[in-house]
Amino acid sequence: MSKAQRLTRAHPDQLLVGLVSVSDRASAGVYVDEGIPSLQSWLAQALTVAPQCVSRLVPDEPARISAALVELVDELGCDLVLTTGGTGPARRDVTPEATLAVATREMPGFGEQMRQISLRFVPTAILSRQVGVLRETDDHAALILNLPGQPKAIRETLEGLRDEQGAVVVPGVFAAVPYCIDLIGGPYAETRPEVVAAFRPKSARRAS
Repeated sequence: MSKAQRLTRAHPDQLLVGLVSVSDRASAGVYVDEGIPSLQSWLAQALTVAPQCVSRLVPDEPARISAALVELVDELGCDLVLTTGGTGPARRDVTPEATLAVATREMPGFGEQMRQISLRFVPTAILSRQVGVLRETDDHAALILNLPGQPKAIRETLEGLRDEQGAVVVPGVFAAVPYCIDLIGGPYAETRPEVVAAFRPKSARRAS
């Protein structure tokens, strides 16, 4: 099988994003996946430069999940890979293991914050095993994040929680994503603050 062609940015600040939905039933066509469309819609709203997304639908099999992650990062050159599904305690929930298997470094703060957000809604958030990692090659690096499977939970995890006045109560994990991608050599991604305000130290901000 020939290698996939590397993605090309349409704009210097464009994020190349891989989206992976992990589900036995969705990959078999038993039901329509909702995770990837939800992610595509959210990213289009959140980023000031529309991202270029490529998606993969895979079953709950570690080798298949790991292979999809490696393809998206090493072959296509994605800066960010977001997975949905397969992070619970059930026997077929193997997304974290498959993600860690291809990681060069773990970024534990992402998983910790995702659980903090979910715990505001359900006590069973402690059962989630979501991880955040980096995958690095000689000339490229990407951030990989495991997200929930439900569209509402995906949005809450990425955006965070606001009070009735609109003030951020619990920051979403995406607030830290653009600066992380800066640090690993990716493009300068900016967000719309009404969706999620990306944080960078003053020394890392681009002059307006």
